[in-house]
Amino acid sequence: MKYDVLIIGGGPVGNYLATLLARKLDVAVVEKKPSFGGKACTGIIGAESFEELGFPEEAVINELRGAVFYSKIQSFEIERKTPQAYVVDRKTLERELAKEAIKQGADYFMGTTFTGFRDGKARLQHLNEAFEIEADFYVGADGLASTVAREIGAKSEAEFLKGYEAEVVGNFRRDFTEVWINRELNPEFFFWVTPVSEEIARVGTFGELEVFRRFLTGRGLKPTSIVEFKAGSVGLGWRKPWVSGNVALVGDAALQIKPTTAGGIVFGAICAHHLARAIIEGDLGSYERSCSAIRDQISFGLRVRKVFKGLSQEGIEEIFKVLGSEDAVETIEEYADFDDHLRTFRALAKKPRLLAALLKISPSIIRALL
Repeated sequence: MKYDVLIIGGGPVGNYLATLLARKLDVAVVEKKPSFGGKACTGIIGAESFEELGFPEEAVINELRGAVFYSKIQSFEIERKTPQAYVVDRKTLERELAKEAIKQGADYFMGTTFTGFRDGKARLQHLNEAFEIEADFYVGADGLASTVAREIGAKSEAEFLKGYEAEVVGNFRRDFTEVWINRELNPEFFFWVTPVSEEIARVGTFGELEVFRRFLTGRGLKPTSIVEFKAGSVGLGWRKPWVSGNVALVGDAALQIKPTTAGGIVFGAICAHHLARAIIEGDLGSYERSCSAIRDQISFGLRVRKVFKGLSQEGIEEIFKVLGSEDAVETIEEYADFDDHLRTFRALAKKPRLLAALLKISPSIIRALL
């Protein structure tokens, strides 16, 4: 079998790339799972990004107008009149994107494992059958533990974290997500409580499982009220190269992940646009260059991550006082973008009083972020 493009990995980014290419090229997608979904994923996508990328509306299961941020001793709220972000069902998102790609002519090989390259061809395994597919271009969209990345010798400079997320029954404010930052409870990451409905929320964090359990209890949620539990890993940093010969990496396989929230769907989808254009033009070398804005976002996020890890809880409390001020809340509500944290910081940095207050807490914070 011969295709123009073989995409290895049928997650959101791999399927999205297939929709971008299938009308113009012969495309095949290989997915090792026999069905879509199954991965731990909170599924929050900024409303602006969701609409610009043209994701399927069928995947939306909730709309978020704002967020409440909690430290150990204080809180503040960000609110908008219209949806700021959407909560999506990952399985539906993957299925709808795959369905669209198939309608445009893409071929799908479900339950099929990529085992490596040999003589310029992809070696695949489906049940007891081994076979090969040849393509002009190969794309690794096969996630964090990418076999394609290993095959091309890509190296990682990243922090890898284990995460846990559960769907829990309780009473929730449906259109507001919660972000809890308490370094004394979890020095690795924040906790999130993202409602799917008034009765169900996705609750999670990265770090130790016992820390996750303690947060559930502290939040007033019963560990015995969990209706779904998933675990997974994330990599915050760099994986290089993204391109080797006629092979490219995209999405989690390329660590196109936000270090601030560990979300990867939007960054991966934006890079998929650039990769699709590079493939159509026959110039993979332009792919990494055209993703410079995403690389800037990742670099910024890594600096934020470094600042967070260097702060004490007392420092977190001081920052909460600044960000919870009326001036800061108004700025965030006007300029914040769920998927563009760099834009949010730049808006805050233009406020002299806010900048001076942050400098007073720690000059290193501003130096790191700038």
